[in-house]
Amino acid sequence: MDTRTILAERLTTVCGRIAGACRRVGRDPSSVTLIAVTKTTSPEVAAIVAELGTLDMGESRPQELWKKAVAVPTARWHFIGHLQRNKLDRTLPLVTLMHSVDSERVLESLAEFGSKRGVPVPMLLEVNCSREAAKGGFSPDAVPAVSDKALSLTGVTLRGLMTMAAYSDNPEDARPTFAELRQLRDALRLRTGLALPELSMGMSGDFEVAVEEGATLVRIGTTLFEGLGTA
Repeated sequence: MDTRTILAERLTTVCGRIAGACRRVGRDPSSVTLIAVTKTTSPEVAAIVAELGTLDMGESRPQELWKKAVAVPTARWHFIGHLQRNKLDRTLPLVTLMHSVDSERVLESLAEFGSKRGVPVPMLLEVNCSREAAKGGFSPDAVPAVSDKALSLTGVTLRGLMTMAAYSDNPEDARPTFAELRQLRDALRLRTGLALPELSMGMSGDFEVAVEEGATLVRIGTTLFEGLGTA
């Protein structure tokens, strides 16, 4: 099969799995956005994904985002990696949502950029709910104070929270991590009165569990693009 056919079949399968997870917990499938994470594939393949109707795409490296944003101008780009200060000016104007705000320094840099530009940067706080030493993000205990700081800064708009579960062959192992992020978000809603609509959680190995636990944004790379380096 050619690349377009393979991608179309994989997208249909993933969307069907998202819909199935929604049905199991009484959610509307339209409440979940599939983000195609293109970091392992080419701009040409990313362009095919957009042509097939999936316009939300994720990148973790600024240089790749710059290149693919030119190739796929219709995409809504989500940044899911670490963003260095010297790459802010070129990267943020291309980004629909910044998922990986993992330190106060990054938060302050985004706020400074948003204030200078006159347009707040939409962002999520990354939370290390799996408590792995190798992972970035704020500790769950730090979320109330950091969210207060984010809400005090006019250069950013806090849209919700993001996390990554520990790797496991059993998707159910991720459930406590995702449930904790949802509980943190719900507590913030009660305390702040804000909608905080987004929960970015779930990847290729565990996205159905994430949807069952309330994910609104799932970041899928391997399941869509494995073996498809170029068009």
